[in-house]
Amino acid sequence: QFCAAFCRAMDDPAIKAVVLQVDSPGGSVAGVPEMIEEMRRHLGGEHKPVIAVADAMMASAAYWIACGCADEIVASPSAEVGSIGVIGLHQDMSAALEAEGVKVTMITAGKHKGEGNPFGPLSEEDRAAWQARADDAYGQFVAAVARGRKVKPADVRGGMGEGRIVTASEALKLGMVDRI
Repeated sequence: QFCAAFCRAMDDPAIKAVVLQVDSPGGSVAGVPEMIEEMRRHLGGEHKPVIAVADAMMASAAYWIACGCADEIVASPSAEVGSIGVIGLHQDMSAALEAEGVKVTMITAGKHKGEGNPFGPLSEEDRAAWQARADDAYGQFVAAVARGRKVKPADVRGGMGEGRIVTASEALKLGMVDRI
């Protein structure tokens, strides 16, 4: 819905600029690169500025999207910005289930089909596969931020909060926003 509204606004000749007022902790990686690609298709033609405003919080996927399509990123004085990173969770519920007297039997087909189930620990192989997916998503995120902020990926990885949310003033110092 957000992407469709953005594209309509970008295509409407009566609208001279688009301001994205953002207050979001982010969300899932799924769909973010595709949404940014669609949004960028509507940036062409007569230039219409896009300004993303961190109005309280612009973190994780929300920051990724802003970097992917905004000409300028502005932070309100009390804003928090960043969280450039990817997190995935696995819960090993086997001890809790055992304490409750519950035994789970999984029936699977395919070598990795049961990977990540909560009924036991991750094997080293499964953990490595999960880490590779997180690293891939992080690489996409870093590349989008680097392109949007016009810096090198190494600058994003080593100097833009390293997964932390930072204050507006720190974000300005780090080059994560253009102004407060």
